[in-house]
Amino acid sequence: MKLINYVFLLATILLIATSGCNNSSTSSDSEVLPFYPTTKPCTRWWWFATEIKKPDVKHQLDWAKANNFGGVEIAWVYPLYRYQGMYERKYNRFYPKDTTAQKWLSSEWSEVVEYTKSYSDSIGLACDFTFGSAWPVAGSNIGKEHTTMVYGDTSFRQTLTFAWTWPDTQLVINHLDSEAFELFADPIAVALQDALKGSKSALFTDSWEIKLNSKYKIWTPGFEKKFKERFNYDIIPYMNDGLDSFPAVRYDYMLLLDEYVTEGFYKPYVEKCKEMGAWSRVQCLASPTDVMTTYSLVDIPETESMLNNPNYSRIVSSSACLASKKMVSSETFTCMYGFPSTYLRKEQTADLKMAADAMFAQGVNQHFYHGMPYNPIGSDSIEFFATTYFGPGGSLEPELPAFNSYMEKVSGILQKGKTYSDVAMYIPYEDGVMQGAYPKERQRVWVWGEYELRYIYPPKELEGYHPLWINRHFLNLAKYKNGKLKVGDAQFSSLYIDVKYMDIRALKRVLELAKEGLPVCLKSSPQQPSRVKDIGYEKLLQELNALENVSNDLQKVVQHSPLIKGDVLPEYWCRVTADGTHYLFLAQGLSKDLKYPLYSGQSFMDQSEFKDLTLTINGKTIQQNFEFKPYQSLMLKISPDGSVEQMDITFVPKDPIIRPREEQRMHF
Repeated sequence: MKLINYVFLLATILLIATSGCNNSSTSSDSEVLPFYPTTKPCTRWWWFATEIKKPDVKHQLDWAKANNFGGVEIAWVYPLYRYQGMYERKYNRFYPKDTTAQKWLSSEWSEVVEYTKSYSDSIGLACDFTFGSAWPVAGSNIGKEHTTMVYGDTSFRQTLTFAWTWPDTQLVINHLDSEAFELFADPIAVALQDALKGSKSALFTDSWEIKLNSKYKIWTPGFEKKFKERFNYDIIPYMNDGLDSFPAVRYDYMLLLDEYVTEGFYKPYVEKCKEMGAWSRVQCLASPTDVMTTYSLVDIPETESMLNNPNYSRIVSSSACLASKKMVSSETFTCMYGFPSTYLRKEQTADLKMAADAMFAQGVNQHFYHGMPYNPIGSDSIEFFATTYFGPGGSLEPELPAFNSYMEKVSGILQKGKTYSDVAMYIPYEDGVMQGAYPKERQRVWVWGEYELRYIYPPKELEGYHPLWINRHFLNLAKYKNGKLKVGDAQFSSLYIDVKYMDIRALKRVLELAKEGLPVCLKSSPQQPSRVKDIGYEKLLQELNALENVSNDLQKVVQHSPLIKGDVLPEYWCRVTADGTHYLFLAQGLSKDLKYPLYSGQSFMDQSEFKDLTLTINGKTIQQNFEFKPYQSLMLKISPDGSVEQMDITFVPKDPIIRPREEQRMHF
């Protein structure tokens, strides 16, 4: 077996070297790809709890390779009969009871996983793994003392009932306790050790789906003691009465919860991945943390759509830029038309392209499709119930190779250089915590609180300045030098603040930077969010407002032309290389401001759109009328001398069928 591994490893090295030379998305001015052999999209690969056979694995990986995928992410989930009633009712599918699955984390399980990774390496496909079975993080070896806890209900335990081990129920770990994570992770690390000996893989964890709302207040032993030490008051009376009535106390509670979750889960997760020789690829979405900071901890920060609107992805790509992370991945095409999957196997490539273009325009540069079901040789009828169907026999199959080539090309260009930055926007995290629950119309399963920041958008007046979000953590790391605020890969001309609340530590840092000369647009004076008030807060605000380089008028603060100007701007993203070459992606008009869910055929477009745009790059002004042909976005390469090349990223999907909105069904 060791000899075989060495042969596979040698083949992988040769394939990666070859793909690096021949990859159509690379050129002489591109940088070395930091993670995957190519920039082709990968796909989540649902392994249902059945006997996984090597011939079937080989067959489906060959299919993925032939259809121009760059890799897979294995996600271990339930036996198909787990949801028999739902499958029969919704999809007219019957799956008999199947107990043939390799035992979870057994030597037989490890052997087929190792084979899958080795074969993926041998044909030049990346192969990542979900860290654990299904989501959220849960284990069969988790005892009562290491499970999720909530205040006021000692009997509460969050269970996972759609893991590989079903009908055995797994218990969700206490994400505030690093011992719980280690207990969960250690047996998986042992079971994956052979699979991780080939080319480097990423270990993935999904978005936060731990109960946290007005009823379920996450707790852990010793929380109240640490809280009193930190804030000098007793939180217990407020927990008993409910935090909804005490926003300032909720803010303090969330500050400490952030620390617990970061130290108890996210940092140990990243360290464990390093220990295992893997990258960490993580969705921090909805975690009770200041997510820009949390995303900065992981190797590959990942966003998600369309189950979430594309606008959220700017938070992830902003954090990546500020933390010098080169890749921003996305779990893309989740339940595009509604949940559970609507129009499964009837998805339309034009709709996918519209959604993907929206994600590119928010800084995403690597995609993981959601997803491809495991199907044995001769079968194309197995499917996951909450997805877009990427697999044999689906409506997308005829166009997949060409569509994936488009995705590879755009992803490759958007991995060049660094994200362009100009104006930094202070993210309204404190506002979200203080506001509490979303309005009912914005809530659904696992979507509860304003702190999640799912619906925040840059202000209209900043639209052309390629604004990026920034938070207190990154302001503390930033330095103001030579007229620029510099942090990570970003350098900003100014800071824009339009929030109702700001932590006093952030206010102090803003004042320090402003005194050093940083131009600040302060739209209004924020308030203190914490119950623990500092009597010097108002004085700090007065000092800040008194500075000549601080104003509520953007034009007085930003005294240069925006990157892009026009009557109606497209969504866009810009990367810049070391020699000053700019790559500007301009998304098709219908990609702008997409909201979940799409309706089938929403992308239909039967004539070109034209936009008069003015670009200001490297001190040069470029005015041009740009044609957006049906279904097409544009990629511009602007040389340091101001010359503009329109790169060929053409992909023309079939015209979509427009289906009535009322046909769609959403179930939350």
